Amino acid sequence: MCQKVVNVLAVASAVVSLAVVGSAGYVFVNKDAIIESVTEKALGGITGLGGGLGGTLPTGALDLNPAASPTAPSQASGPDTGFGVPTL
Repeated sequence: MCQKVVNVLAVASAVVSLAVVGSAGYVFVNKDAIIESVTEKALGGITGLGGGLGGTLPTGALDLNPAASPTAPSQASGPDTGFGVPTL
């Protein structure tokens, strides 16, 4: 009975060892392709962000609030208004 348990553990250990060696061998053989794939994905994400920096980002309150654009009717402004909200 004890011999059967030892044999099962030996076979399980051999399977795990072969899986580790096989995985390491696969990574070693295909390391250039793996590095290239990861680099393309990383640079693709970065260039996707960098393409919109040429003026498409909002630069101030006028870009964020279309009602406050220079073509919209102006609201009261003066010493008793702060940020477009009249003081009481």
